[in-house]
Amino acid sequence: MASLQLPQQVGEGSIVAINVEMEPPSSNISEELYDHHHHKDQKHLQEPGWKKFLSYVGPGFLVSMAYLDPGNLETDLQAGANHRYELLWVILIGLIFALIIQSLAANLGVATGRHLSELCKVEYPKIVKYCLWLLAEISVIAADIPEVIGTAFALNILFKIPLWAGVLITGCSTLLLLGLQRFGVRKLELLIAVLVFVMAACFFGELSHVKPPPADVLKGMFIPKLKGQGATGDAIALFGALVMPHNLFLHSALVLSRKPPNSVRGINDACRYFLLESGFALFIALLINVAIISVSGTVCSAHNLSQDDLGRCSDLSLGSATFLLKNVLGKSSSTVYAIALLASGQSSTITGTYAGQFIMQGFLDLKMRKWMRNLMTRCVAIAPSLVVSIIGGSAGAGRLIIIASMILSFELPFALIPLLKFSSGTTKMGPHKNSIYIIVVSWILGLGLIGINIYYLSTAFVGWIIHSTLPKFATVLIGIIVFPIMAVYIVAVIYLMFRKDTVVTFVDPTKIAHDAQAQLETGGNGAKEAQSEPGLVPYRQDLADIPLPE
Repeated sequence: MASLQLPQQVGEGSIVAINVEMEPPSSNISEELYDHHHHKDQKHLQEPGWKKFLSYVGPGFLVSMAYLDPGNLETDLQAGANHRYELLWVILIGLIFALIIQSLAANLGVATGRHLSELCKVEYPKIVKYCLWLLAEISVIAADIPEVIGTAFALNILFKIPLWAGVLITGCSTLLLLGLQRFGVRKLELLIAVLVFVMAACFFGELSHVKPPPADVLKGMFIPKLKGQGATGDAIALFGALVMPHNLFLHSALVLSRKPPNSVRGINDACRYFLLESGFALFIALLINVAIISVSGTVCSAHNLSQDDLGRCSDLSLGSATFLLKNVLGKSSSTVYAIALLASGQSSTITGTYAGQFIMQGFLDLKMRKWMRNLMTRCVAIAPSLVVSIIGGSAGAGRLIIIASMILSFELPFALIPLLKFSSGTTKMGPHKNSIYIIVVSWILGLGLIGINIYYLSTAFVGWIIHSTLPKFATVLIGIIVFPIMAVYIVAVIYLMFRKDTVVTFVDPTKIAHDAQAQLETGGNGAKEAQSEPGLVPYRQDLADIPLPE
């Protein structure tokens, strides 16, 4: 007799494990296979907690690199320079929200064996599916624009290359980086991480030097305010740079490269370890983002600023922020800052490339080589970056990063709403669905973000029309074009929220175990069919080559 652990739901969001006595297979070969998998799962469950945790480390840290990209740096610098510490609460709420939804994305992948884009493909009608795919691709491109401009700024600081030329060079830089992965992916990613944390250490050192008022920093973190000109727009950009749509698709796919035991306890352990990993990585990201905003806010609000520094603070961008680190690094501040900025852009580009691959594979069932996928995304991202850098220079490029971050915030509902609905329903998650507390908190935060987006879109556009200096005909024409787009946006969000999920992908493990046992005893291939069910074995062979630590 072998004991098999099966899930049973008790009440809302509660899962317990029951032991079912199960006759071993009659076939010798099937019995050996059965015993092998059963023994392997039991051995994994009996390992020390720290050892099991290390086997799941990787996806959360790779995703968290996107929270330290040039887009984050630009929005942090602008928020601090324009509003001092008043927008720190956006960082706190944003990263708490990011922790919740990133853990939901990881849970979705572990429990279903499919990532978010694959589930969207099977759930939604064809037109909706293609619209969601297009929006997901736009989010990857919008996230790549700050990496392009950040890399161009870094090359400009290091080698005095014109910004527009640096934008063109970025088309080849990432391809070179992807080629270097052949010589040791983990070493390359470790080097990038070290360089990014060097910049973080510099801001922490500067923080200890400028000494921002602790009371003002705490007020900024825990008392929400949106005062001053442009505060709402800066808050949306700050939030969009933190919580990016393509990260949800990425995290739900990355966890499939792991191999949790095929039991309720094994799946629950995997979800808990992914939560701990994401929590640790995002806590570090919180400290770094708070340090950047605090340094920018303290330096730019000082009374003894020189005229040059005052001019830089009035229009702070990635290219002019090196003076913030002069107290710690002196004359070498620009070099260290530029190298770290270069590394930050490249690390985020790698995660964007993976996200783009999973999105295309999930929605369209298409697979592309990494270099081809990256080249396609990068070429589209280079076009607006090149035009803006030629016409608007560094100031225009900095504003383009803010616009790209705002686009990410506006696009977030089209990845967030499917994730919340899938992870909260039994059709996809079965007994592993979210508890009522997680459902309430995640929907409140999500609806709050959607409400702020719609409010900002409507008020900002109406304000622009009222104060527009364009001819009346042009203003009316733009209004005729934009207002229907805003209406479509609102209708699309409402459709996703209230549409009932109809496709059931969760498979009851008790039924699978019973059918597999019956077919084994009659010489069938039930074991093979049971193992192919996505609800039973989350491990995905097609994702096993993702370069994460084993």
